[in-house]
Amino acid sequence: MQWIKRFEGLSALEPADQQRLTDNSSIMSVPKNTVIFGPGKTPNNLLLLLEGTVRVQQLSEKGREIVLYRVRAGQSCVLTTACLLAVEDYSAEGYAETDVQAVGIPLKIFDELVGRSSHFRQFVFSAYASRITELFQIIEDVAFQRVDIRLAEKLLELAQGCVDIPTTHKQLAVELGTAREVVSRQLAEFQRREWVGLSRGKVRLLDATALENLAHN
Repeated sequence: MQWIKRFEGLSALEPADQQRLTDNSSIMSVPKNTVIFGPGKTPNNLLLLLEGTVRVQQLSEKGREIVLYRVRAGQSCVLTTACLLAVEDYSAEGYAETDVQAVGIPLKIFDELVGRSSHFRQFVFSAYASRITELFQIIEDVAFQRVDIRLAEKLLELAQGCVDIPTTHKQLAVELGTAREVVSRQLAEFQRREWVGLSRGKVRLLDATALENLAHN
């Protein structure tokens, strides 16, 4: 039952329910750059991440991508949760950004515990509610927030305290849900102001303070 301790909500389950989970769930390993699920595919398991990062992204009819959220160690994939509850296929893609290790809880066990365990329901719906709030924030940002502010925020987020960010204009456009050309124009403006330096596959932060001031504008 060691993996259950990684998920606070599951630790509250009755011992018999914890045993039911561990006896019937499987631990799977997925290599980096693997598409774990995609549109039209039906989920058979609730996915709980033990290690790594999964990027969940949506592709529009016009071919534009946007990152909806990332699933990290200790979290569940709420899109999978929604599809299991509604008995529907996936509408977005899950992509392993790193090597991933995850627990798969079979649909039969998921349905059983959702039906009779209040602790398991709370675990499932708390994660669901939290992620839905994040998605509404993404919708608001895409619809109403200025691109320059969002780009500054994203660069600072991706930098994680470092100077060099290994990324492309297209990857940044996917993160922001906008066109690559829009990102390129804005990066060129940041470079003109000497806030960043641009090279192939890399953005260097030259003035993080200026970006922070813009991000908090």
